[in-house]
Amino acid sequence: MEHAMMFYLVLFLPMYSAYDYPNLALRGKATQSQRYNNADAGVFAAAYNAIDGNRNSNFLHGSCTHTIEQTNPWWRVDLLESYVITAIKITNRGDCCGNRINGAEIYVGTSEVYNGPNSRRVATVAGIPDGATESIPLTDEVEGRYVTVVLPGSNRILSLCEVEVNGYQAPSANLALRGKATQSQRYKGDWDVYAAAYNAIDGNQNSIFIHGSCTHTLEQTNPWWRVDLLESYVITSIKITNRGDCCGNRIAGAEIHIGSSKDYNGLDSPKVATIAGIPDGATDTIPFSDGVEGRYVIVVIPGSNKILSLCEVEVYGFNAETGKA
Repeated sequence: MEHAMMFYLVLFLPMYSAYDYPNLALRGKATQSQRYNNADAGVFAAAYNAIDGNRNSNFLHGSCTHTIEQTNPWWRVDLLESYVITAIKITNRGDCCGNRINGAEIYVGTSEVYNGPNSRRVATVAGIPDGATESIPLTDEVEGRYVTVVLPGSNRILSLCEVEVNGYQAPSANLALRGKATQSQRYKGDWDVYAAAYNAIDGNQNSIFIHGSCTHTLEQTNPWWRVDLLESYVITSIKITNRGDCCGNRIAGAEIHIGSSKDYNGLDSPKVATIAGIPDGATDTIPFSDGVEGRYVIVVIPGSNKILSLCEVEVYGFNAETGKA
C-alpha cells in the first residue's frame, strides 16, 4: 500500500512550462459543424486550416476555418489518442470579424459529444484581439482525446486561424523497467547475491532484503545508485520503495539527481529532491509538477559510513519530442 510522502523537499528546476509541451493538434484530425459554402471563398474555410501550424490570420490567405451562420457552430480536433492537456492556444481572425470569437467555449473529453458526460468545459473565451494568439493554461490538466470549440447561440459564425493543444500522454509505463541500473559498490559478504543494482528496477516492490528484490551497497562515503533510461525523458514523478525488514532509516537524507550525463557518476546533475524519510517497507511518490528532463536518475546518500538500499525505483514521464511514455 502506498503512503503519502511523510517528509520530502522537492527542489526542481522548472525546465518545462505548460506552454512548452508539444503541439498535439498537429498530429490530429479536424472537423467542424458545417463549412462555409460561398462559391468564391469557401475553398479557404476548411477545418484543417486551424491545425496546419500556420497562425496567419487573414482569411483569404487560406489558413483559417469558417462555418456557415448557424446555431451553436463548433470546431473539433481529434488527437487520435488521449492526452493530459496542459494548455490551449487560439489564434483569432485578423482581417475582420474578431468579435465573433466572443463567448466561445472550449471542451476537452474522451467523446466526440462535446456537451456529454465524458467531456468537460475547461474555458470560456471572453474575447481575443483581432489576429492575436491567446494562451489558455489548464491548471487542472484535464485528460481527453477531443478538443472542441463551440459558439453557443443562434446566428453565430465560428472562425479560427490556429488551435494549438499542448500536453502529454498520461504516463502509465514505468520507464525504469526499460533501463540499466548500476551502483557505487555492491555489498560483499554472505548475502551479496541479493544486493544487485538491477533489483531496484525488476518491477517487484518486495521490501524484504533476502527475498532478492532490493539493492545494497557497501558502507562507504556517498553511496549511490543510478538508472540509465537509455534516452531522455521529461520525468513527472518517481516512486521509491524503502527496505522493510530493517534499517529503513538509512534512506534519510537521500538525494535524487536527474540529468543527461553520467560524468562524476551523475552526481553533478541537478538535485531535484531530498528525502527526509520513508516508512519501513513503504512506497512513496515524489512528483515533479513541471517535469524535469534527463536520461539518468541517481539516488545518493551524502556523507561517510553510509549504506544505500532500495527495494524499487519507478520512473514515470514522457518523451519530450513525441509526448509519449
